[in-house]
Amino acid sequence: MSNHNGTIFMPSVLILIGIPGLESVQFWIGIPFFTMYILSLFGNCLILVIIKSERSLHEPMYLFLAMLGATDIALSTCILPKMLGIFWFHWPEIQFDVCLFQMWLIHTFQGIESGIILAMALDRYVAICNPLRHATIFTHQLLIQIGVAVSLRAAIIMAPCLILIKCRLKHYRTTVVSHSYCEHMALVKLAADDIRINKTYGLFVAFSVLGFDIIFITLSYIQIFITVFNLPQKEARLKAFNTCIAHIFVFLEFYLLAFFSFFTHRFGFHVPPYIHILLSNLYLLVPPLLNPVVYGVKTKQIRDRVSKMFFSKDTS
Repeated sequence: MSNHNGTIFMPSVLILIGIPGLESVQFWIGIPFFTMYILSLFGNCLILVIIKSERSLHEPMYLFLAMLGATDIALSTCILPKMLGIFWFHWPEIQFDVCLFQMWLIHTFQGIESGIILAMALDRYVAICNPLRHATIFTHQLLIQIGVAVSLRAAIIMAPCLILIKCRLKHYRTTVVSHSYCEHMALVKLAADDIRINKTYGLFVAFSVLGFDIIFITLSYIQIFITVFNLPQKEARLKAFNTCIAHIFVFLEFYLLAFFSFFTHRFGFHVPPYIHILLSNLYLLVPPLLNPVVYGVKTKQIRDRVSKMFFSKDTS
């Protein structure tokens, strides 16, 4: 219902247009996105099955990897079915409250993934810099506590975003969201009310979660590199460094995409909108696709298990 000044009061339905400027080719864009989704589901489910079935992999590094895989499955599943509904079947409508819930889920899973990557960095730090205490520090009880803590941190810190939109933003200039999913700033910018508090809290969330995590991850790997380079045996240095390569790649892939998408969305005023949206989509779809590939290639135990599952011949 519109009021006298042309704004819309508390809309019940929003319209997601997909990728603005590329509407005519969205059907074809959906094909590689769907392929990425299926491959990421297969890869992460395979990682979960391998870690669950192989008792030798019930160690902190692999259990964190299982948490990461489960988060990647949930994150990509939050975004892609609705996105493909827009691209392939022209179903742009979404209930306002459902859109808010999707926004909360997406950003919550992003925060959980960031927290798990931080936990993996700390695990490698203790394993390399203080190996004798690693087993006593990273117990299964601590792993459960870390999983619960990073999940609650992300869920709780994102909750005020829902409240600020639902309770403070009553009037909207339009119900058309120039995005392919319900992203926080894409929703906030629809409002005709004062959005400064919403924007400020969005920045606070980004820097308090991603910024906090990236600082401690960087410090952990700096200390790891110092320790590795001071090891007397070359073989020991290579082995220690090799265990961190996959983690470093996942760390760079996640945060480089995150910050590039974040800054172009908020400060890249001269960047075409479709670039913003494509970067946002890739930020959510590429890590779930690449993470199982990276760990499958760089982790010998997982690589051997995959080879045994798919390539071993029946000798009976």
